[in-house]
Amino acid sequence: MRKKILLINFGGPRSVEEVAPFLKELLTDGDVIRTPLPNFIQKILFKEIARRRSKRIAEDYQEIGGKSPIFEDTEWVASSLRERGYDVLAFHRYLPATHVDFLEKAHEFITEDTVVFPLFPQFSYATTGSIARWMDEHLCRRKSRILGWVKSYSEHKAFIKCFVRSINDLMQENGISQKETLLFFSPHGLPVSYIFEGDVYKKECEKSYARIMESFPEVGSVIGYQSQFGRSEWVRPYTSDLSASIKDWNKEHANVVFIPLSFTSDHIETLFEVEKLYMQPVKDAGFQAFRCPAFNRRTDWIDAIEEIVRDADLTSTQMLIRGKGDNCRCKPVL
Repeated sequence: MRKKILLINFGGPRSVEEVAPFLKELLTDGDVIRTPLPNFIQKILFKEIARRRSKRIAEDYQEIGGKSPIFEDTEWVASSLRERGYDVLAFHRYLPATHVDFLEKAHEFITEDTVVFPLFPQFSYATTGSIARWMDEHLCRRKSRILGWVKSYSEHKAFIKCFVRSINDLMQENGISQKETLLFFSPHGLPVSYIFEGDVYKKECEKSYARIMESFPEVGSVIGYQSQFGRSEWVRPYTSDLSASIKDWNKEHANVVFIPLSFTSDHIETLFEVEKLYMQPVKDAGFQAFRCPAFNRRTDWIDAIEEIVRDADLTSTQMLIRGKGDNCRCKPVL
């Protein structure tokens, strides 16, 4: 049985002071923000953008308690797996203050039986793929090449079961029936150009959505994509548009439950964006609105991770790293 797990996650600011370095690390990641600019110019540009945005984003973090819960939730998952006999190391990609300590521990930790488990259910080159590139660039080559990755688990029965239970729990706690309920799935968005270049993220989100809905035959449903950034076209429909126009298309469901399809930990995208930006228009339109929590610290999520790791066909680091695109000038169409 595989007993060494390297957990990987975004990492989120642990205080308002960490918002600026978090944004800088995120926005200068060439797998997350892609431009035709030379790398050094892009880094200079987005360092400045991160600096300018950090004050406003810090205000949003103040609204959710002055920090993101991702770091602590990820460490809780690591601790829970240790209690079950696993040797676990966690990596927080956009928390640069944690990287030196991680690299020191990783040198001893990583062996041929180490499994990398991403806390991103659906694969994208902007999430799991980006971290694979980081590992390849920062670990010694031998260590990065012996890692075995769980690429994704968008349709794994344990992941789907955990989501179904989470939704059922919320519906039971609030006394809402299936026939009167709309499940509003809201995964993080991605630029259309990334999908056009071969990213499977949108397809994997749709597969997760379809599998979960098999357990809710009497419930209405819709999927929208949130958290757009910049001026480029992102995958549609947008959560913001669907929320604002809900009276036009939701005629029979009094209850609307927002589902964090691509998030296993709650953070600013769910605690602020969903609650403050998307739920309010739904409430203003006369519907009851609820937010289904991410898995966070559910014990059945730990059960699911164990099962997924046990079943996984592992992928190498190099197979997850995005190559350079071609020179195609066709307009992306979805």
